[in-house]
Amino acid sequence: MINLGEYNTLEILREREPGLFLGDQDDNEILLPNRYVPKEFNIGDHIEVFVYLDNEERPVATTDKPYIKKGDFALLRCNEVNKYGAFLDWGMVKELFCPFKEQAFKMTPGLWYFVYCYLDEETNRLAASSKTNHFLDNTNLTVEKFDEVDIIISHPSEFGMNVVVNKKHLGLIFKDNIFKELNIGDRMKGYVKKVRHDNKLDIVLNQIGYKNIEPTAEKILQELEDNSGFLPLHDKSSPEDIKEALEMSKKSFKKAIGSLYKQKIIDIKNDGIYLK
Repeated sequence: MINLGEYNTLEILREREPGLFLGDQDDNEILLPNRYVPKEFNIGDHIEVFVYLDNEERPVATTDKPYIKKGDFALLRCNEVNKYGAFLDWGMVKELFCPFKEQAFKMTPGLWYFVYCYLDEETNRLAASSKTNHFLDNTNLTVEKFDEVDIIISHPSEFGMNVVVNKKHLGLIFKDNIFKELNIGDRMKGYVKKVRHDNKLDIVLNQIGYKNIEPTAEKILQELEDNSGFLPLHDKSSPEDIKEALEMSKKSFKKAIGSLYKQKIIDIKNDGIYLK
Protein backbone atom coordinates (compact mmCIF):
# COMPACT_ATOMS: atom_id res chain seq x y z
CA MET A 1 0.00 0.00 0.00
CA ILE A 2 1.30 3.45 -0.92
CA ASN A 3 0.54 5.81 1.96
CA LEU A 4 -0.29 9.46 1.31
CA GLY A 5 1.52 11.96 3.53
CA GLU A 6 4.20 9.45 4.55
CA TYR A 7 7.57 8.15 3.47
CA ASN A 8 7.32 4.98 1.37
CA THR A 9 10.10 2.63 0.28
CA LEU A 10 9.17 1.56 -3.26
CA GLU A 11 10.71 -0.45 -6.10
CA ILE A 12 11.81 1.23 -9.34
CA LEU A 13 9.70 -0.57 -11.98
CA ARG A 14 10.47 1.24 -15.24
CA GLU A 15 11.67 4.48 -16.76
CA ARG A 16 9.41 6.50 -19.04
CA GLU A 17 9.36 10.02 -20.49
CA PRO A 18 7.77 11.72 -17.44
CA GLY A 19 10.05 9.95 -14.94
CA LEU A 20 10.31 6.71 -12.99
CA PHE A 21 7.33 4.53 -12.14
CA LEU A 22 7.59 3.08 -8.65
CA GLY A 23 5.58 0.24 -7.14
CA ASP A 24 4.83 -1.64 -3.93
CA GLN A 25 4.21 -5.31 -3.21
CA ASP A 26 0.48 -4.90 -3.95
CA ASP A 27 1.09 -3.76 -7.54
CA ASN A 28 0.23 -0.15 -6.77
CA GLU A 29 2.21 2.32 -8.89
CA ILE A 30 3.15 5.98 -8.62
CA LEU A 31 5.24 8.42 -10.66
CA LEU A 32 8.51 9.94 -9.51
CA PRO A 33 8.82 12.96 -11.87
CA ASN A 34 12.08 13.59 -13.72
CA ARG A 35 13.11 16.48 -11.46
CA TYR A 36 13.44 14.00 -8.57
CA VAL A 37 15.05 11.09 -10.42
CA PRO A 38 18.50 10.27 -8.95
CA LYS A 39 21.53 10.49 -11.23
CA GLU A 40 22.29 6.81 -10.81
CA PHE A 41 19.72 4.04 -10.43
CA ASN A 42 18.88 0.54 -11.61
CA ILE A 43 15.52 -1.01 -12.40
CA GLY A 44 14.65 -3.13 -9.37
CA ASP A 45 16.34 -0.78 -6.88
CA HIS A 46 14.34 0.45 -3.88
CA ILE A 47 14.06 4.15 -3.12
CA GLU A 48 12.50 6.09 -0.24
CA VAL A 49 10.06 8.78 -1.37
CA PHE A 50 7.44 11.05 0.16
CA VAL A 51 3.95 10.80 -1.36
CA TYR A 52 1.44 13.64 -1.64
CA LEU A 53 -1.00 15.15 -4.16
CA ASP A 54 0.31 17.37 -6.93
CA ASN A 55 -1.40 20.51 -8.29
CA GLU A 56 -3.81 18.32 -10.26
CA GLU A 57 -4.73 16.30 -7.13
CA ARG A 58 -2.86 13.21 -8.35
CA PRO A 59 -0.68 11.13 -6.01
CA VAL A 60 2.96 11.79 -6.81
CA ALA A 61 6.30 10.77 -5.30
CA THR A 62 9.13 13.13 -4.40
CA THR A 63 12.58 12.88 -2.87
CA ASP A 64 12.10 16.30 -1.23
CA LYS A 65 11.81 16.25 2.56
CA PRO A 66 8.71 18.04 3.89
CA TYR A 67 8.82 20.00 7.14
CA ILE A 68 5.84 17.98 8.37
CA LYS A 69 4.17 14.69 7.49
CA LYS A 70 0.80 13.14 8.27
CA GLY A 71 0.26 12.69 12.00
CA ASP A 72 3.00 15.13 12.97
CA PHE A 73 3.27 18.67 14.36
CA ALA A 74 5.46 21.54 13.14
CA LEU A 75 5.83 25.31 13.04
CA LEU A 76 5.02 26.50 9.49
CA ARG A 77 4.94 29.87 7.74
CA CYS A 78 1.71 31.11 6.16
CA ASN A 79 2.37 32.18 2.56
CA GLU A 80 -1.10 33.15 1.38
CA VAL A 81 -4.73 33.45 2.47
CA ASN A 82 -7.70 33.37 0.12
CA LYS A 83 -11.46 32.92 0.48
CA TYR A 84 -11.05 29.20 1.20
CA GLY A 85 -8.32 29.27 3.83
CA ALA A 86 -4.56 29.58 4.30
CA PHE A 87 -1.66 28.04 2.40
CA LEU A 88 1.43 27.05 4.38
CA ASP A 89 5.03 26.48 3.33
CA TRP A 90 5.91 22.89 4.21
CA GLY A 91 8.86 22.48 1.85
CA MET A 92 6.87 21.05 -1.06
CA VAL A 93 6.08 22.52 -4.51
CA LYS A 94 2.37 22.52 -3.64
CA GLU A 95 1.60 24.34 -0.39
CA LEU A 96 -0.26 22.75 2.54
CA PHE A 97 -3.86 23.95 2.89
CA CYS A 98 -5.37 24.99 6.23
CA PRO A 99 -9.14 25.62 6.00
CA PHE A 100 -10.68 28.43 8.04
CA LYS A 101 -12.54 25.93 10.24
CA GLU A 102 -9.20 24.47 11.36
CA GLN A 103 -7.61 27.81 12.30
CA ALA A 104 -7.48 28.56 16.03
CA PHE A 105 -6.97 32.19 15.03
CA LYS A 106 -7.33 33.67 11.55
CA MET A 107 -3.98 33.22 9.83
CA THR A 108 -1.99 36.09 8.34
CA PRO A 109 0.56 35.82 5.49
CA GLY A 110 4.13 36.02 6.74
CA LEU A 111 3.38 34.74 10.25
CA TRP A 112 4.26 31.32 11.66
CA TYR A 113 1.79 28.82 13.12
CA PHE A 114 2.08 25.57 15.05
CA VAL A 115 -0.03 23.03 13.18
CA TYR A 116 -0.91 19.36 12.89
CA CYS A 117 -1.00 17.57 9.51
CA TYR A 118 -3.95 15.23 8.92
CA LEU A 119 -5.65 13.41 6.07
CA ASP A 120 -9.11 14.84 5.36
CA GLU A 121 -11.31 11.76 5.03
CA GLU A 122 -13.93 13.60 2.95
CA THR A 123 -11.54 14.88 0.27
CA ASN A 124 -8.63 12.44 0.77
CA ARG A 125 -6.30 15.45 0.83
CA LEU A 126 -3.59 16.37 3.29
CA ALA A 127 -4.46 19.44 5.34
CA ALA A 128 -3.23 21.40 8.36
CA SER A 129 -4.93 22.46 11.58
CA SER A 130 -3.73 24.96 14.16
CA LYS A 131 -6.31 23.56 16.61
CA THR A 132 -3.63 21.11 17.72
CA ASN A 133 -5.21 20.16 21.05
CA HIS A 134 -8.03 18.46 19.12
CA PHE A 135 -5.53 15.85 17.97
CA LEU A 136 -4.21 15.08 21.48
CA ASP A 137 -5.87 12.81 24.02
CA ASN A 138 -5.04 12.28 27.69
CA THR A 139 -7.94 9.90 28.36
CA ASN A 140 -5.87 6.75 27.95
CA LEU A 141 -2.25 7.60 28.71
CA THR A 142 0.60 5.61 27.21
CA VAL A 143 3.19 7.12 29.58
CA GLU A 144 3.88 6.88 33.30
CA LYS A 145 5.65 8.91 35.95
CA PHE A 146 9.43 9.15 35.37
CA ASP A 147 9.17 8.04 31.70
CA GLU A 148 11.46 9.68 29.17
CA VAL A 149 9.32 11.17 26.38
CA ASP A 150 9.68 13.07 23.13
CA ILE A 151 8.20 16.55 23.38
CA ILE A 152 7.44 19.38 20.97
CA ILE A 153 6.99 22.89 22.36
CA SER A 154 3.42 23.87 21.48
CA HIS A 155 2.28 27.19 22.92
CA PRO A 156 2.68 29.28 26.10
CA SER A 157 0.11 29.56 28.86
CA GLU A 158 -0.14 31.57 32.07
CA PHE A 159 1.37 28.60 33.94
CA GLY A 160 4.28 27.77 31.65
CA MET A 161 4.69 26.10 28.28
CA ASN A 162 2.35 23.54 26.74
CA VAL A 163 4.03 20.61 25.01
CA VAL A 164 3.03 17.71 22.79
CA VAL A 165 4.09 14.42 24.41
CA ASN A 166 5.03 11.53 22.09
CA LYS A 167 2.75 13.10 19.44
CA LYS A 168 -0.22 11.77 21.46
CA HIS A 169 -0.74 13.65 24.71
CA LEU A 170 -0.79 17.20 26.03
CA GLY A 171 1.68 18.13 28.76
CA LEU A 172 2.80 21.25 30.60
CA ILE A 173 6.21 22.49 31.72
CA PHE A 174 5.60 24.83 34.64
CA LYS A 175 7.46 28.16 34.69
CA ASP A 176 9.50 27.07 37.71
CA ASN A 177 10.91 24.18 35.66
CA ILE A 178 11.97 26.26 32.63
CA PHE A 179 15.66 27.12 32.82
CA LYS A 180 16.43 27.85 29.17
CA GLU A 181 14.83 29.54 26.18
CA LEU A 182 12.08 27.45 24.62
CA ASN A 183 10.68 28.23 21.19
CA ILE A 184 7.45 26.96 19.65
CA GLY A 185 8.21 23.97 17.45
CA ASP A 186 11.38 22.95 19.33
CA ARG A 187 11.80 19.18 19.69
CA MET A 188 13.61 17.63 22.64
CA LYS A 189 13.56 14.98 25.32
CA GLY A 190 11.51 15.46 28.48
CA TYR A 191 10.50 13.48 31.53
CA VAL A 192 7.12 12.87 33.16
CA LYS A 193 7.38 14.42 36.60
CA LYS A 194 3.78 13.86 37.62
CA VAL A 195 0.54 12.34 36.35
CA ARG A 196 -2.31 14.29 37.92
CA HIS A 197 -5.68 12.84 38.93
CA ASP A 198 -7.25 14.23 35.74
CA ASN A 199 -4.47 12.67 33.61
CA LYS A 200 -2.76 15.99 33.01
CA LEU A 201 1.00 15.55 32.59
CA ASP A 202 3.65 17.65 34.33
CA ILE A 203 6.81 17.56 32.23
CA VAL A 204 10.38 18.56 33.14
CA LEU A 205 13.45 18.84 30.93
CA ASN A 206 15.98 17.34 33.32
CA GLN A 207 16.06 13.67 34.22
CA ILE A 208 14.45 12.94 37.56
CA GLY A 209 17.01 11.47 39.94
CA TYR A 210 14.74 9.67 42.40
CA LYS A 211 13.03 7.11 40.21
CA ASN A 212 13.65 4.13 42.46
CA ILE A 213 12.89 5.58 45.87
CA GLU A 214 10.69 3.59 48.22
CA PRO A 215 6.96 4.44 48.50
CA THR A 216 7.16 6.32 51.82
CA ALA A 217 9.82 8.65 50.48
CA GLU A 218 7.84 9.13 47.28
CA LYS A 219 4.81 10.18 49.31
CA ILE A 220 6.89 12.78 51.14
CA LEU A 221 8.21 14.08 47.82
CA GLN A 222 4.67 14.33 46.50
CA GLU A 223 3.65 16.38 49.55
CA LEU A 224 6.68 18.62 49.10
CA GLU A 225 5.80 19.24 45.44
CA ASP A 226 2.20 20.02 46.38
CA ASN A 227 3.33 22.50 49.07
CA SER A 228 5.84 24.61 47.16
CA GLY A 229 8.78 22.45 48.20
CA PHE A 230 8.43 22.80 52.00
CA LEU A 231 6.95 20.83 54.90
CA PRO A 232 7.13 22.07 58.51
CA LEU A 233 8.26 18.61 59.68
CA HIS A 234 11.68 17.25 60.67
CA ASP A 235 13.25 14.49 62.76
CA LYS A 236 12.32 16.35 65.98
CA SER A 237 8.62 16.64 65.09
CA SER A 238 6.13 14.79 67.27
CA PRO A 239 4.68 11.45 66.08
CA GLU A 240 1.23 13.03 66.21
CA ASP A 241 2.18 15.90 63.86
CA ILE A 242 3.77 13.49 61.41
CA LYS A 243 0.78 11.13 61.47
CA GLU A 244 -1.69 13.98 60.95
CA ALA A 245 0.24 15.48 58.05
CA LEU A 246 1.46 12.35 56.25
CA GLU A 247 -0.45 9.39 57.73
CA MET A 248 2.75 7.52 58.57
CA SER A 249 4.74 6.67 61.66
CA LYS A 250 7.64 8.78 62.87
CA LYS A 251 9.96 5.80 62.34
CA SER A 252 8.94 5.51 58.68
CA PHE A 253 9.21 9.28 58.27
CA LYS A 254 12.75 9.46 59.66
CA LYS A 255 13.90 6.57 57.50
CA ALA A 256 12.43 8.16 54.39
CA ILE A 257 13.85 11.66 54.91
CA GLY A 258 17.22 10.12 55.78
CA SER A 259 17.22 8.37 52.40
CA LEU A 260 16.15 11.53 50.58
CA TYR A 261 18.81 13.57 52.36
CA LYS A 262 21.56 11.12 51.42
CA GLN A 263 20.47 11.34 47.79
CA LYS A 264 20.69 15.15 48.08
CA ILE A 265 17.03 15.50 47.12
CA ILE A 266 16.02 17.42 50.27
CA ASP A 267 17.52 19.68 52.92
CA ILE A 268 16.63 19.20 56.59
CA LYS A 269 16.53 22.45 58.58
CA ASN A 270 15.28 23.54 61.98
CA ASP A 271 11.90 24.66 60.64
CA GLY A 272 11.26 21.68 58.34
CA ILE A 273 12.34 19.90 55.17
CA TYR A 274 12.96 21.58 51.83
CA LEU A 275 12.94 20.10 48.33
CA LYS A 276 16.20 20.97 46.53
